[in-house]
Amino acid sequence: MCGVVGIVGFTPINQFLYNALTVLQHRGQDAAGICTIDKSSCFRLRKANGLVKDVFKMKHMQYLQGNIGIGHVRYPTAGNSSASEAQPFYVNSPYGITLAHNGNLTNVNELRKHLFENSRRHVNTDSDSEVLLNIFAQELSRFQHCSILSANDIFKAITFVHKQIRGAYAVVSMIIGHGIVAFRDPNGIRPLVLGKRIVSNYIEYMVASESVALDTTGFEFVKDVAPGEAIYINQQGQLFNYQCAENPKNNPCLFEYVYFARPDSCLDKISVYSARVRMGTKLGKKISKEWNNLDIDVVIPIPETSTDIALEIAHIINKPYRQGFVKNRYVGRTFIMQGNNSRRIAVKRKLNTNRAEFINKNVLLIDDSIVRGTTSKQIIKMAREAGAKNVYLASAAPEIRFPNFYGINMPIATELIAHGREVEEICKLIKADALIFQDLNDLIEALQEENPNITQFECSVFNGIYITKDIDNNYLNNNHYQGSKGTGISSSYHEVENLELYNEEN
Repeated sequence: MCGVVGIVGFTPINQFLYNALTVLQHRGQDAAGICTIDKSSCFRLRKANGLVKDVFKMKHMQYLQGNIGIGHVRYPTAGNSSASEAQPFYVNSPYGITLAHNGNLTNVNELRKHLFENSRRHVNTDSDSEVLLNIFAQELSRFQHCSILSANDIFKAITFVHKQIRGAYAVVSMIIGHGIVAFRDPNGIRPLVLGKRIVSNYIEYMVASESVALDTTGFEFVKDVAPGEAIYINQQGQLFNYQCAENPKNNPCLFEYVYFARPDSCLDKISVYSARVRMGTKLGKKISKEWNNLDIDVVIPIPETSTDIALEIAHIINKPYRQGFVKNRYVGRTFIMQGNNSRRIAVKRKLNTNRAEFINKNVLLIDDSIVRGTTSKQIIKMAREAGAKNVYLASAAPEIRFPNFYGINMPIATELIAHGREVEEICKLIKADALIFQDLNDLIEALQEENPNITQFECSVFNGIYITKDIDNNYLNNNHYQGSKGTGISSSYHEVENLELYNEEN
C-alpha cells in the first residue's frame, strides 16, 4: 500500500506536495519521493528511504522548483527496500516521463519479458512500478512523431496499457512538455481522488490516494476517479477525462476501510470514519447476541484504528469504554513494518498499558483486524501483566485466511494466523480467553450502508476470491512463490480453497 499525489498549479507546488505526502504517510513509511518540472522543462527529482520529514530537507525543497509535480510514499510489496526502488521512476523516451504507483501488478513477469523481447526496454529494478512505467512509455511511443500529444493520444495509450496489465493500480504520471496523467485500474481496487482549488482566477488540480490530502492542502473534492478512468491535466490547467477500460467495475479493497485509510478520508463515496462506526455497530450486535455469556467489565481499543469501532461496541453492549493503552505516536504503523521481529519490537515501543484500567477486570480488547497474530499475542500478554483477569479479543474484520496480491503485504499464506485454522485454535495460539471475528457479510453491509451502489468489494484476503481471475496454481508456481505446495484453486470462481505457501522465513 503506497500513497500518490500529483498537482498542476500556477504557483510553486513543492510545499503542497510535501504537505500532501505527510498526511499520506500512514500509507507508506519505507521511502518517499517528489518530482517536479521546472521552467526549463527539466525534471527535478528527490527520493530516498525514510519518512517524508527525513527525506526532504530545506535544500531539497528549494531544489524542487516548478508548478507541476508528483509525489509518492512507499510501502514495499514488490521488489525490495532498496533506495533505488523509491518512486517516482523516470524514463527519458519518449518525451520524458515520471510515474508513481499504488498497487501491485499480477502479470509483472510476463510484462518484463515482453518489454525486453519486443521493445528492448531495460528495467533497472525489481519494482513492478518501473515495469508499469515502461509499458506506459512504450504505448506513448506510438505517437512520438507528434511534437505535442493530444488528450486523445494519451487516452489511447492508457487504453492499450489497461489491455496489457493486470492487478491493482492507481497511477500518477508526468510527461515533459504536457502535464499530469492519472488513471485507475478497471476494477477500482486502489483508491484515487480528484480535487481542485481556485487561485487568482486560475483553477489548480490535485489527484491523490485519499481525500484527506485534498482537505489539508486547501483543495476541494471533485470526484473519485472511476475504475478504468484516466485524467489528463495539461500545463495550462485544462482538464480532460475519459473512460479507457472496456468493462470497468467498482470493486474497492475492503482493507482500505478496515485499516489503511485515514478516518477523515472519503473513498468511493464512503466515509472511512462512518464505515468504522458501522463496523462497530455490527460487531457490537453480534457480541450482545452470541457472546452474552462473557462477563465484560470494560471495552478497550487497541490504538488507534479501532478506537471508533470500540466506542460504538461499548455503546451497543452497554459497557464502559476506556483508553487502556497509551500510544507512542512517534513509532510507525506496525503492520507495514518489514519482518515479524521488527513488528514485535515496535509493539513494545508503541504501546504501554494504563494499569488502572486492567487490574482485576475482565477486558474486551477491540482491534481492526488480526493478520499474523504477532501483535495480538503480545498485547494480550501485556493486558495480563497489567492485572487483567480475563482478556477477550474482538476483530472488526473477519479472519484473514488468504494472501493478497493487490498491494497489501500479505503474500505468504503461512504467515497468516487464520490460514488453515479454526477460531478456537487461533484463540489458543494468541492466548485469549475468547476470540470474536466480524462476519464478512456484516462488514460488507456496513460499507454498503454508506454507498449502496457498490455491489462488490475486493475481499480476497477473507474469502480467497481474486477478482482479476488470474491467481491460480500456475501463477503461484511461476511467479515469486516457487516452492508452493498443496494449493487448490476453484477454476469457476478462482477461489483458493487450501493454500499452503512456502514461508521463506522458516
